[in-house]
Amino acid sequence: MAERTEISSLGEFGLIDHLTKNNEIKNASTIVSVGDDAAVLDHFGKQVVVTTDMLVEGIHFDLMYTPLKHLGYKSVIVNLSDVYAMNATPQQITMSIAFSNRFSVEALDEFYEGVYAACDRYNVDLIGGDTSSSQKGFIICVTAIGEVAPDKYVKRSTAKIGDLICVSGDLGAAFLGLTILEREKKVFLETKGVQPDLENQDYIIGRFLKPEARKDIIEFFAANKIIPTSMIDISDGLSSEILHICKQSKTGCVLYEEKIPVNDMARQFAYKLEIDPTACALSGGEDYELLFTIDQNDYNKIVSNDNISIVGHITEQEEGCLLVTKGGNTHKLTAQGWNAFK
Repeated sequence: MAERTEISSLGEFGLIDHLTKNNEIKNASTIVSVGDDAAVLDHFGKQVVVTTDMLVEGIHFDLMYTPLKHLGYKSVIVNLSDVYAMNATPQQITMSIAFSNRFSVEALDEFYEGVYAACDRYNVDLIGGDTSSSQKGFIICVTAIGEVAPDKYVKRSTAKIGDLICVSGDLGAAFLGLTILEREKKVFLETKGVQPDLENQDYIIGRFLKPEARKDIIEFFAANKIIPTSMIDISDGLSSEILHICKQSKTGCVLYEEKIPVNDMARQFAYKLEIDPTACALSGGEDYELLFTIDQNDYNKIVSNDNISIVGHITEQEEGCLLVTKGGNTHKLTAQGWNAFK
């Protein structure tokens, strides 16, 4: 039987010491890290970007099918994705957690393995946070801090008429991964002794349980002297996110269904489930890809990048936000993305 250490045996400060004993500093901008009343950062004339996300058990994640190490990794990634969506580079995070007495020290070690794996992969420093007990379940709150060269940050509100609409990677796979995990959870709960059948769908399940942030796209922009005219990360589905950009930029848009990138494995599995792959891309969410607009003059700079798809263009506000289907029909875009408060 695995060893179980009660958190109460360490106390709050003992637990913090335990979880951060192997914490390493990677960035020169981190002057003082974990261990004082506050961290000290010096960003050497760069502009600072700050974002915070909260993940609540039973709302944002289900521990029946989410390994704690994956959860630690993902909790960092969802914040780093927001920093990249500002055309900034993440440097530091804080990690605050609240947990009930069903969690042991070993369980939190597993969670922090994922946190540190993400910090190592993206060259980010963990510089602080907080721990608390919770009546029930697990609550995670992460703040990410990034830096960007002066006035090179990118907002949602600055798309221009005629801009090209682009997305990184592929869309809809994470939703399908969640769908299969929820299906197998239901079977498991209803039929004792039945082992989950994930149908070798490693790609779509991985896209949900262990997403990555698009650091490579931001590096590509820098290398090619591209500054998007607007940008947002895709956490709630393509339709919701482009509507955010259009609303804040006071524009319309046209998306072309045939241009929306969907992974072949995800597409085939969607057909098997009798789900429209385009609907998964438009409304699924949790892809953590980047949606951005660029000036048409930058077309030649991005057209050779296989990780970027041009999916439409920005129009006058009066023209509305539209989707042109593969059959040539035009529909009004609606936001059917995930809602934490429904």
